[in-house]
Amino acid sequence: MPHDSTRFDHEAVIESTRLWLEKAVIGLNLCPFAKAVHVKKQIRYRVTPCTTPEELLSVLVEELLHLSRTDPEQVDTTLLIHPAVLQDFLDYNDFLALANEQLAVMELEGEIQIASFHPDYQFAGVTPEAMENYTNRAPFPILHLLREASIDRAVAAFPDAAEIFERNIAKMNALGLDGWRSLFEQR
Repeated sequence: MPHDSTRFDHEAVIESTRLWLEKAVIGLNLCPFAKAVHVKKQIRYRVTPCTTPEELLSVLVEELLHLSRTDPEQVDTTLLIHPAVLQDFLDYNDFLALANEQLAVMELEGEIQIASFHPDYQFAGVTPEAMENYTNRAPFPILHLLREASIDRAVAAFPDAAEIFERNIAKMNALGLDGWRSLFEQR
């Protein structure tokens, strides 16, 4: 059932997203590159009231332009949070193809990439309840716009970057669902 976008308190959505970022992404070190941009306040949080994929695609274009034109010292990465559209993970996953096509149309491939986070994220070939899915589960559907140059610098600084995914799967399996839930019960 679609949500009424007017019901979303944008500040509360950002706060929930920040909590997830601090407790899960940074706290569990799921992405060792996230802490630096968070500490430097170089993350742009954009909550959109879009209720259709077409509206979201238009906002995505705006955000891709904004990121590509902004000094990385000011905004290094963008979290485009869209709580009122693409709640169904399969629809969201289908939209990712359109988002990546938009990167190509805008000639931003190689400059920006889009990472995906969703409350019901599911990797291909695994069950919905598999803990590895939680590495990409967020409180709301999010399109994470990352600068390729920043990724390259981060990978160079972390020689074991290729092992992050496997390490995260092991970490999530050790944590378990109860451990995941307890992360967000503590403040």
